[in-house]
Amino acid sequence: MLDGHVLLGWLSSCALLGLLACAPRPSAAYFGLTGNEPLTILPLTSEMEEAAVKAHYKVCDRLKLEKKQRRMCRRDPGVAETLMEAISMSALECQYQFRFERWNCTLEGRYRASLLKRGFKETAFLYAISSAGLTHAMAKACSAGRMERCTCDEAPDLENREAWQWGGCGDNLKYSNKFVKEFLGRKPNKDLRARVDFHNNLVGMKVIKAGVETTCKCHGVSGSCTVRTCWRQLSPFHEIGKQLKQKYETSLKVGSTTNEATGEGDISPPKKSIPGHSDQIPRTTDLVYIDDSPSFCMMSRYSPGTSGRKCYKDKNCDSICCGRGHNTQSRVVTRPCQCQVRWCCYVECKQCTQREEVYTCKD
Repeated sequence: MLDGHVLLGWLSSCALLGLLACAPRPSAAYFGLTGNEPLTILPLTSEMEEAAVKAHYKVCDRLKLEKKQRRMCRRDPGVAETLMEAISMSALECQYQFRFERWNCTLEGRYRASLLKRGFKETAFLYAISSAGLTHAMAKACSAGRMERCTCDEAPDLENREAWQWGGCGDNLKYSNKFVKEFLGRKPNKDLRARVDFHNNLVGMKVIKAGVETTCKCHGVSGSCTVRTCWRQLSPFHEIGKQLKQKYETSLKVGSTTNEATGEGDISPPKKSIPGHSDQIPRTTDLVYIDDSPSFCMMSRYSPGTSGRKCYKDKNCDSICCGRGHNTQSRVVTRPCQCQVRWCCYVECKQCTQREEVYTCKD
């Protein structure tokens, strides 16, 4: 998980997962974990929160956005705070989903910058989780009243619309999708890498849309449901991260072809059959990548490797340690135990000590 120093190192050497590090492409915009700005703006502090309210222009400038993105950020005071929230949420979820993997979503500057220059499946996940994070955060910001240009979702297909002002307020996915698509730019035509990045951005947005649920609340005498207020609500972002991790596991390697009908470039299975890779034509909901990933076992430009990484003996030490074996250390820890709820409003715990073994990968 991100500790304070790692999180503060997050928006890295060159901007947001959306503003691809050191190598911005003219046909697409980037944001979040794929951005050019140093991830040194996290975590949110009281100083940053105050700046977001009183001087959001400065926050937008600090994010080192592209010209169009900076203009969109400045036009609504709530956008800057929402962008920050999206970045933080995406980073934390990425590191949670990959906590047991060799690549554990290392976001320190030089590793992230190098990774984003290549079309690995890990890069595909970063694009998807970034666009999903922005879509989710923006829809929630609208319904929470933090934005000037949007409010609750309008849902003409739901019952009892007259009860909306009194009752539920849906997450505004319609506005959020429109904003994110404009923020990340139009579909590129020629460059394969730009098309792949654009495709993976859309996958993240589609997972958000697929997770929308209708929530209803009944009103009536003695619990009857004579009046029902309904609104649309997004799935928790942790569930979104889980689904994107599953898509990462089944991601497809692609190449480039030309659509004969439109003359535009398309992504497709590689022209040459590759052992161990599927020739399946990617769907619009599949994550796709261009380059085979490194092992991430040893320190490289893409990751610090797994030397010294904590592992779990019966769960992932063999995999994470890449066959090098692991060290075992014994330590005494103190934890709360035998906790009881006391009337009225607090929990009382004892402090128990126990010995535990810690396993770390050998060099």
